[in-house]
Amino acid sequence: MRTVLLYLIIVIVVDSMNPSKEDGFPSDFLFGVATSSYQIEGAWNVSGKGESEWDRFTHEIPTRILDGSSGDIACDSYNKIKEDVAMLKELGVDFYRFSLSWPRLLPLGYADHVNPDGLRYYNELINELVANGIKPMVTLYHWDLPVTLADIGGWTNPVMSDLFVDYARVAFANFGDRVPYWITFNTDARGYRSDKIPPALNQSGISDYMYGHVVLLAHAKTYRMYEKDYKGVQQGKVGIVGIDVVWYEAKTNSTEDLLAAERARQFIYGWLFNPIIGSGDYPQIMKERIAFRSAGEGYPKSRLPEFSAKEKLLIKNSCDFICLNIYTTHQVQNVPEAAFSAPDYFKDARIQLSTDPAWPDSNADWLKVEPSSIRKILNWVKSEYNNPKIVISENGYADRGELEDYDRVNYYQKYLRQLLAAIKEDEADVIAYAAWSLMDNFEWDNGYTQKFGLYHVDFNDPNRTRTAKESAKYYKKVIAHRKLDSV
Repeated sequence: MRTVLLYLIIVIVVDSMNPSKEDGFPSDFLFGVATSSYQIEGAWNVSGKGESEWDRFTHEIPTRILDGSSGDIACDSYNKIKEDVAMLKELGVDFYRFSLSWPRLLPLGYADHVNPDGLRYYNELINELVANGIKPMVTLYHWDLPVTLADIGGWTNPVMSDLFVDYARVAFANFGDRVPYWITFNTDARGYRSDKIPPALNQSGISDYMYGHVVLLAHAKTYRMYEKDYKGVQQGKVGIVGIDVVWYEAKTNSTEDLLAAERARQFIYGWLFNPIIGSGDYPQIMKERIAFRSAGEGYPKSRLPEFSAKEKLLIKNSCDFICLNIYTTHQVQNVPEAAFSAPDYFKDARIQLSTDPAWPDSNADWLKVEPSSIRKILNWVKSEYNNPKIVISENGYADRGELEDYDRVNYYQKYLRQLLAAIKEDEADVIAYAAWSLMDNFEWDNGYTQKFGLYHVDFNDPNRTRTAKESAKYYKKVIAHRKLDSV
């Protein structure tokens, strides 16, 4: 009897140390993959498509891209709808997250002229997905802004919020009867803060805050428009992707670093999420810090724009779910208050970022393998915002093009284990997960030097031949069994 009791105790202890080991994902949990239009479509100037900000950026100075490449052809997905959907069908995914190219639909950016070929292309893609039992999850904006709108200030121009609503209305009206999930923005302020990606303004602490402000208003106006004019008939849901891909962990257990890590979270996650699913306004620490730094630099008011009372009501609760792109962790260290000089986002936040050299590498210098990141950020969002519905809109690993990508398989095994624990043990309300990416593609300023795909793409072959990697076979089994232990 004593031996049996001892055995039972050991089993219970081991099981508690390995949460969710035997459990599967919820029956209604959705598995998918993600891509974006500029990264895969190609056909940059055919059939009436307008020029995008990324078209101009890569063509004017090719050396801006690590390998001098562009998305002119990319994966040629514009000409490979059936081939792409066949890969999705082979994986067995529940949904496919892809984005629309604004200049393919509205060549000059404005809704007075809709490109018939853009409507044809996306209708064919959506119809092929639906015919194969795959739910479309459509991102309206994943960085390919029409140059006509970039030339009037892009996302620093307040009029953009209304122009985006006009664009979104075209998408809802033409595709919304078959699209159950919409994402307004895949947000990223780097092009306003630096010169690495478009629009390359390099105005840290100024234009990046303008960008966030206009994007939040554009999102909220679009959500309210969908709510009023389309939701009752189409029954779709609308969300937004948060602004970063990283969990922020204190470098040490010092009070200073712990506070710095929380500042980082508020400046990065809270910047977009607090107005939408929190108070309706920017985080208090963000407002206080930027006002303090602005005054010291001689500005007559804070560099962070303010919402009116009416705008706060417009933005608050303007989503059905939020999206997180989660890849890795950064360590956060507190730094002394910087001298008052030029504005800078990191001086506003008073943080310094690093990574732990012990974390395994990937083929992206910023992406270290740190699986607990996914569970930690989900718990932070759950605690901070009363457990909203969450879609993991991207999660992935960069390889060097190998087909036997066992490092990626290991990455997914560990991250999915942490995701499952967050769902089962922590009760985070995660409804869907998208692996990034369906296939190797144009990886922004890194060109084709980094490969995130479950499927290898031969970019030296005019046919852009796709070949399943080991990770595709692994993910297919996860989806089929809906259990990690069965694969």
